[in-house]
Amino acid sequence: MKKGLFLLLFCFCWALVSVGQPKDYEWRQPSSNSSESMPCGGGDIGMNVWVENGDVLFYLSRSGCFDENNTLLKQGRFRVSLSPGLDMKHFRQILHLGEGYVEITDGHTSVQVWADVNKPVAHVDVMSPGTKQVIAATYESWRTKDVILTKREAFQTSYKFAAPKGLATRADSIVAGEQGVTFMHRNGAETVFDATVRQQRMETVKERLYNPLKNLVFGGRMSGRGLVLMDKAGGRYGSTNYEGWMYVSQEPQMHFHLQIALATVQGTVAEWEAELAKTEQAVKRVEDCLASRQWWRAFWKRSYIEGPGEAIRNYNLFRYMLGCNARGEWPTKFNGGLFTFDPEYVNGAAEYHLSPDFRNWGGGVHTAQNQRLVYWPMLKNGDSDLLKGQLDFYLRIYKNAEERSRLYWGHEGACLTEQVENYGLPCFPEYGTKRPKDFDAGMERNAWLEYEWDTCLEFCMMALEAHRYSGMDIADYVPMIQSCLRFFDEHYQYLASQRGAKRLDGRGKLVLYPGSGGETYKGAYNSTSTIAALKTVAQALQGYAKEKKDTALVGYLQGLSARIPDITVREGMIAPALHYERVQNVETTQLYPVFPWRMYGVGRADIEVARRTYENDTLAVKFRSHVGWKQDAIWAACLGMADEAARLTDLKMGNGPHRFPAFWGPGFDWTPDHNWGGSGMIAMQEMLLQEVGRKLYLFPAWPRERDVSFKLHASGNTVVEAQLKGGKVVRVRVTPLARQKDVVLE
Repeated sequence: MKKGLFLLLFCFCWALVSVGQPKDYEWRQPSSNSSESMPCGGGDIGMNVWVENGDVLFYLSRSGCFDENNTLLKQGRFRVSLSPGLDMKHFRQILHLGEGYVEITDGHTSVQVWADVNKPVAHVDVMSPGTKQVIAATYESWRTKDVILTKREAFQTSYKFAAPKGLATRADSIVAGEQGVTFMHRNGAETVFDATVRQQRMETVKERLYNPLKNLVFGGRMSGRGLVLMDKAGGRYGSTNYEGWMYVSQEPQMHFHLQIALATVQGTVAEWEAELAKTEQAVKRVEDCLASRQWWRAFWKRSYIEGPGEAIRNYNLFRYMLGCNARGEWPTKFNGGLFTFDPEYVNGAAEYHLSPDFRNWGGGVHTAQNQRLVYWPMLKNGDSDLLKGQLDFYLRIYKNAEERSRLYWGHEGACLTEQVENYGLPCFPEYGTKRPKDFDAGMERNAWLEYEWDTCLEFCMMALEAHRYSGMDIADYVPMIQSCLRFFDEHYQYLASQRGAKRLDGRGKLVLYPGSGGETYKGAYNSTSTIAALKTVAQALQGYAKEKKDTALVGYLQGLSARIPDITVREGMIAPALHYERVQNVETTQLYPVFPWRMYGVGRADIEVARRTYENDTLAVKFRSHVGWKQDAIWAACLGMADEAARLTDLKMGNGPHRFPAFWGPGFDWTPDHNWGGSGMIAMQEMLLQEVGRKLYLFPAWPRERDVSFKLHASGNTVVEAQLKGGKVVRVRVTPLARQKDVVLE
């Protein structure tokens, strides 16, 4: 047997010898349409894989592929047909979680779909021992010509409900050659970035602004040895017309390999072509397969939650989906990540006839309240390295946000809005297209988003926590964190100086007015969520500065901390603010001091104040839900309310409405709803492990009748493993051993 074939067979059989990995997830029937697809990916690639009418199909997405309008475009759809094909009587489609690939098999022929975690290449391997198959591989695209977007379609762009007339998704360049089909999308010099700069009167500083969209080129090439171009055909899938380029194997084969290599550059087409060729030349299929399988095995060894029930299974399925963008330069989007499918199969969207590129709430715009919930679980999972894509997002854009502060108000600090573009400016429609002539040019004219600036502080805290948990080097992020804090310090002193002679109140505190409690408590005076954020981040950054002996930064933070006002507690409950003018949405920001800011909770003083707030605050009760980004399950867990936490987590992490159970949504956003899954992960983690100071609280909100075992992370590179069985804790292991004494069994 040839060495390459032996290694390939070894790669195929890897799952048979795996131990200690999550259970495979399996289907025994093919699918009806793309909504019944299964996620697959790695590195920064995501694929939706399904079998329909005997064909293996998959959508292919890559992080960071933003077009002129900031739509996150798919690379295309791929179809693999076999003849004589699979025996559907013995059909199995298996997501091998432990090794990160999807297998379609009839027990004889096996088709494996996988992504290289180290380079942007997707692979399809066909093994049919003893039976030669004719292979047909088709690249399908719906972007073969410019398409004018409808009013509803424009919600996939950064223009959303304020799209200019004639807004279009531009056609890709598609070339079918002897070596395969090459597909590419290139943005021009003029994009939504330029429209946003003009709208927000920032032309004078435009040349200094970071612009990720100008001349961005992305795409790839599908190829396979022995394939020849056979046919070009059109068709319609779902609501969308497409064209296809079919390549067929010259001879029947028992084993076959198809690859789709991808490239993204910000430059010329020639530079893109060179990058694509470089990627293709670097492919070593067998070695790449083994390296990718090893990466996934190591990924699952970092942490786990094991036990019976849908919620735990879906926790692991969703963690896999997050791992598929582990190497992404751009963060996993809350509104579908890399796994959106044809919109007509999402509740309520069929009537709009939308393309597979559609997702609600845009592709490049970043809704921070939602994004944060995707990334908080990574700390306890031991996946701090996965935070890089999200933290680097802010690192790239915060300088543009500083330019806003200087231009509009003449002070320092990064003004990062709640809905912020991937170039750091407010989203075009939310900035407001109908603005009074003398309205503050730095302000959004938007009832939901005005004065909502504090969510950037959660990502600052993630960086500080990543350092505390794993020792991550966060030196590059510290100026960004300081800038985010400085904005609140300087801007609210600036606003006070516009109203009168004093910049602080009578107690020497900042007057945080006008402010906001999420999108809900508007016109807030001393918003609780803002105060909790400022206090917690300033304290954490001060601890870091002391560690690094940065006396100047310590001094500034001590002064800032003294200027931050106190949270308002009224009638024994946490108030959303000292005062607010109206309620606009359904966020319970009075409980943000519980999570994400951990000022109240198990093992902390005044926990009863927070519990009373959860149980008795009329709006907290009215807003209670498990849907989407709702955090009630997290708060119940953080407050040690085991039955309530379990009730809400069962609802949140139960099966979603689609065939793949972790495709939740649309909730408030889109499907798959990643902030739905992220908030559920956080809740489950908090039910199992909480850390207060040096104390490690085990099972603080986990019902004793539910068997479970877990491995989760805490600060100082601490790993906690424990098992609850038959109502008793039967195993506890803490690494390093010196922290065993910190364990508290709740």
